[in-house]
Amino acid sequence: MNPIEAYVPHRGAMLLIDRLVEAGPTDAVAEVTVPADGLFVHEGRMPGWVGLEYMAQTISAWSGAQHALQGGSPRLGMLLGTRRYQAHVPDFAAGTRLRVEVHQEFVGANGLGMFDCRILREGEEVATARLSIFEPEDGESILRGSTP
Repeated sequence: MNPIEAYVPHRGAMLLIDRLVEAGPTDAVAEVTVPADGLFVHEGRMPGWVGLEYMAQTISAWSGAQHALQGGSPRLGMLLGTRRYQAHVPDFAAGTRLRVEVHQEFVGANGLGMFDCRILREGEEVATARLSIFEPEDGESILRGSTP
């Protein structure tokens, strides 16, 4: 697989996942090594709620990989919401390697989708959620408040 930047539009401190391990037609796996410092880290611990962003960025990487197969580039997407985010741990210790798995339940032609997600630490499930996403054709124009 290519460097993660090839699959997601996130850069700098907002890029929280390290690499895309695999991406198939409906599934993806990413890895994260929790940093010792940086955005959201406090006293060497990443809050458990950041797992939502790990999941969202893994979905973004899955989408970027799908677009790359068609000769395209990553698009801006939006996390619309989550259902039943459950973190079985309060935080993630610096240096911990996490495996983030996402499974597409559906993605409509209008860009709306739903994914079933989970985070594993040493094979143990430590967080789960269902994420609703929206990936418009031209996310940049939506952010600017204009239409293409």
